[in-house]
Amino acid sequence: MATQNRSKAFDWVFLSLYLSLIAIGVLMQYATYYNPDSASFFSASSMFTNQLIWTGIALVFFLLCLLLDWKIWTGLAYLVYGFCLFLLLMVLFVGTEIKGAKSWIMIGPYSIQPSEIAKFGTALGLSNFLASIKGDFKSRSEIFVAVLMCFFPLCLIMLQPDAGSALVFVSLFLLFYKKGLNPMFYFIGALFVATFILSLIYSPKLVIVITLSIVTSIFFFRTVLGILGILLPIALAVTSYFLYKNIYFVLALILASVVMAIVYFIRERDIRFTAQLTTIMASTSMLAFGTKYFFDHILEPHQQDRINVWLRPYLCDPRGSLYNITQSKIAIGSGGLEGRGFLQGALTRYNYVPEQSTDFIFTVVGEEQGFIGAITVIIIYAFLILKTLQIGERAQTPFIGNYAYAIAGFLIIHFFVNIGMTLGLMPVIGIPLPFISKGGSSILMFSIMLGVLLNMDRARNTR
Repeated sequence: MATQNRSKAFDWVFLSLYLSLIAIGVLMQYATYYNPDSASFFSASSMFTNQLIWTGIALVFFLLCLLLDWKIWTGLAYLVYGFCLFLLLMVLFVGTEIKGAKSWIMIGPYSIQPSEIAKFGTALGLSNFLASIKGDFKSRSEIFVAVLMCFFPLCLIMLQPDAGSALVFVSLFLLFYKKGLNPMFYFIGALFVATFILSLIYSPKLVIVITLSIVTSIFFFRTVLGILGILLPIALAVTSYFLYKNIYFVLALILASVVMAIVYFIRERDIRFTAQLTTIMASTSMLAFGTKYFFDHILEPHQQDRINVWLRPYLCDPRGSLYNITQSKIAIGSGGLEGRGFLQGALTRYNYVPEQSTDFIFTVVGEEQGFIGAITVIIIYAFLILKTLQIGERAQTPFIGNYAYAIAGFLIIHFFVNIGMTLGLMPVIGIPLPFISKGGSSILMFSIMLGVLLNMDRARNTR
């Protein structure tokens, strides 16, 4: 009876979505490396054959994860997490440097990227820790430990340095939100990111006016004057800046409203809100004026180029740092509605798009399969993410639910950032498209993560 229940509980749709992406990945890699004039295309040393071997290994491990008892992962969670930290430390000393980052460990002719393994280990360790928490996720000590578990691999990966892989671990805050972390943390984080980005595009004074208006209004929204607090300062700021190019009066007005808000909350004996308001105002103001210094003096030139390509392309050399994005957009746009056809993409065949097999693999989809093919791939990813979240919602144990949300976060950030990079909507930070981009470590670890998750999901309806 238990076997029958497990069979009924098996999510065949989830499996189909995974296998579909694997098949698309093989076809797109074939198209990338296809050369009818090369006799060595299928040789053991060719790049496509190497990726095909990794795909086979990934499918074998995916199957093994389905056959194992999922409960072993609860007992091994911290051990796997510690092993991943050890690998991240070891790669700093014995790793092989490729393109400026010491992120790979060579094992014979193959290379392993510990940062990919660390995603799996961190998901397990963090899920196990959060499952041990009784009640709401509110204790400062619990939050500190959970953030620290994300912070350790993130920092070790930054030392390689590999900012793209490190950024992926920020997606674990989706799990924290599910567990009940105060939304104020997300508001503050979004505010700081928006302040940094806007300060690179517009005048810091204008950014301060806008951010102070929004923050003051949100805090002031507790009163009847909240709606006016939202609309009036922003309207005055926009009008003054774009019509008169003078925002000092509006800045003074906003600062006055900030002081009034602080005074109001002090009189109401709301010390907590007063401290939050004051801290956020001071931090955003310093960030707005400090962004330019950070950009000019802290970031490396190649990091500056990536941000400029994203936010200020008019400052970039079309034949230099802007070349990748320009070629990527041309390739995707040239596909039209139905695409040029499989193996018929001119820009793909003649390698006009740099890093086309890895970071810019979506350009192959766009050029050869057109809008229809591109939107199909996007829909498959969207359904895979939704199915992953669904597994988290119907999970029988907190550990399984936590793990599902951690994996969903990884999929979301890889999906949005990678496709966003090819369209110029996100900075180029070297995040692959799962199952489609070239990379043995990536396809192997994502297959293992999904295999473990699908096996965990089979536990429902069984006792």
